[in-house]
Amino acid sequence: MDLYRIERGDPARRQRVAGWLDGLDGISDATREAVVTAWVSSWVSSPFEALEDMPYSLIAPSYRLMDHVNEVTRAGLDLARRAARDWGRHTDPEVLVPILVLHDIDKPLLMMREEGVVRGSPLHAELPHGVPGAMMLRELGFPHLVVSTVATHATNAPFHGSTTEAWLLHYADLFATDHALMSTGGKPFYQRHWA
Repeated sequence: MDLYRIERGDPARRQRVAGWLDGLDGISDATREAVVTAWVSSWVSSPFEALEDMPYSLIAPSYRLMDHVNEVTRAGLDLARRAARDWGRHTDPEVLVPILVLHDIDKPLLMMREEGVVRGSPLHAELPHGVPGAMMLRELGFPHLVVSTVATHATNAPFHGSTTEAWLLHYADLFATDHALMSTGGKPFYQRHWA
């Protein structure tokens, strides 16, 4: 079983992907093309016919992945500007934007919809979230910092990166996740108590 296939896609599909992703105007043409190819590859390798059909998570299945990705990107860029201005923690948009935009690139591969119910795909039981995405990004030639940050960003990952980019993604992702959970009647992470 192939986890995914790398595919540039036809111009209409590429335009559809580029049209919904925030943050692409702040990166080079080459990086933008690689980001679009990654999302097209994930889409065509997934069981979802339309981008709008892709769910964000098993814990918020009615929330759209495309909304979550854009919320994380916007929040991450806002946090990056603040971190640079207030604390001198600077990032390269050529690295940070792909991390933000691609952090959940494997979600369409890890979920499926059966009879209207969102469930984990067979891959969901084989590899943890972040790992299939990192594998794809490595194959597409993204820098190590992008690959490693995507691989280790999930809240249940055994460890997390120590870079400014990993830190920004973490808080932007949790901020957007709590919004998705509250929007769908779930309990946000900030209200959970850990034993």
